[in-house]
Amino acid sequence: MDQNKIIELQAGAVDLLKDLISIPSFSREEDQAAGSICRFLAMRGVEHYRIRNNVYARNKFFDHSRPTILLNSHHDTVRPNKAYTMDPFTPLERQGQLFGLGSNDAGGAFVALLAAFLYYYDQEKLKYNLVFAGTAEEEISGHEGIEALLKNESFILACGSKGISFGIVGEPTQMQMAVAEKGLLVLDCVADGKAGHAAREEGENAIYKAMKDVAWFSSYKFPRVSDLLGPIKMSVTVIQTENKAHNVVPSQCSFVVDVRVNELYGFEEILNTVRNHVESSVQPRSLRMRSTAIPIDHPIVKAGLKLGKRYYGSPTTSDKALMPFPALKIGPGDSARSHTADEFIHIHEIKEGIELYIQLLNEILK
Repeated sequence: MDQNKIIELQAGAVDLLKDLISIPSFSREEDQAAGSICRFLAMRGVEHYRIRNNVYARNKFFDHSRPTILLNSHHDTVRPNKAYTMDPFTPLERQGQLFGLGSNDAGGAFVALLAAFLYYYDQEKLKYNLVFAGTAEEEISGHEGIEALLKNESFILACGSKGISFGIVGEPTQMQMAVAEKGLLVLDCVADGKAGHAAREEGENAIYKAMKDVAWFSSYKFPRVSDLLGPIKMSVTVIQTENKAHNVVPSQCSFVVDVRVNELYGFEEILNTVRNHVESSVQPRSLRMRSTAIPIDHPIVKAGLKLGKRYYGSPTTSDKALMPFPALKIGPGDSARSHTADEFIHIHEIKEGIELYIQLLNEILK
């Protein structure tokens, strides 16, 4: 590896991350962050394109006859945790740590993956093309992020005649390989009763009906357990009624169930099981965020194993779920820090991440 080039890329990556931290980039509000990324690429002479708040670029010697590797991470963030003790939009470097909203999720992975792209940007005769895509709306699983980009005709053409062979998704995984991740199924459930006066034996309490179903969700175990992802996990996370009067028996009670799905079940099978066991009506919000896995014998996974990296199944979802091709989730940072107050990433994690991304790609490209 060209160490002088890597040192330069590391400095640029940290500077870009500081700039991104300073720009509020909540999901669907990423316009200024996308502009910052465009300026960063333009200053380095990299031809780039913007579709909505998504920015992408191709390697300089792109060859349409070769397959393409997609390097993807997101630049949107959640809103800051109320427990923040410092300004979430002021990048603060202290004792080797960089604090700020989005620094860990997924800023560190974003700038490290972009740096690896730049390392290979002007190299000739690579076995694969490289496309870097910095995308929006990941935190809300939105339709205008990676999903919109992958469906865009200009982007499809830009990826060459052989299309995308596989992807690397930059998320905080402590630079270990998330070869599989759980899918997400969010269920809106409604228990119907009959209104009545609480002082008399009237009505049919919808809360009591809902409680029976909530008890089922809390105790039921789907029998098939994944070696990588473990069992399906169902959690009731919201419960409410429109009734606010203490003396009225509520006629309706709604609740939300967060279901984390392993690769052994399809969404339809889960829905059928749920509907056969509960009285409440059940409506899924989306069937898009499926469970995904990349084969252990895939070349990029084998490259990681050769470098001493371990593989595991991730309980969290990412834009990997929306990719119709194999993808490996890996990146600097720790998902345990994501969405927490006073979010941070270690500077050395970014630097080590850049080097590992380059080493991974070197096994594939050369």
